[in-house]
Amino acid sequence: MSAQRVPEIPEIPESFEARITRLEEIVALLERGEEPLERTLELFEEGIRLARACQEQVSAARQRVEVLLEAAEEGAVRTEPLEGEGGA
Repeated sequence: MSAQRVPEIPEIPESFEARITRLEEIVALLERGEEPLERTLELFEEGIRLARACQEQVSAARQRVEVLLEAAEEGAVRTEPLEGEGGA
């Protein structure tokens, strides 16, 4: 029986920008289609983890913006779309 290699799970970078950069690297590797199947699955899994972490960070930022706008309007809640949202 051969020993299976346990894939290393890379740490998720702290900054949003570093997460996006790594996600772009993964997409480029997957688009080339040159990686073996097991490595492709590892990259895909890492990409999913990074995408989820980015989405959580964007959601948290959106909530902060809503709180700040609410405070600025002296209690009147006002939500404004972030850049790139709403089809514009």
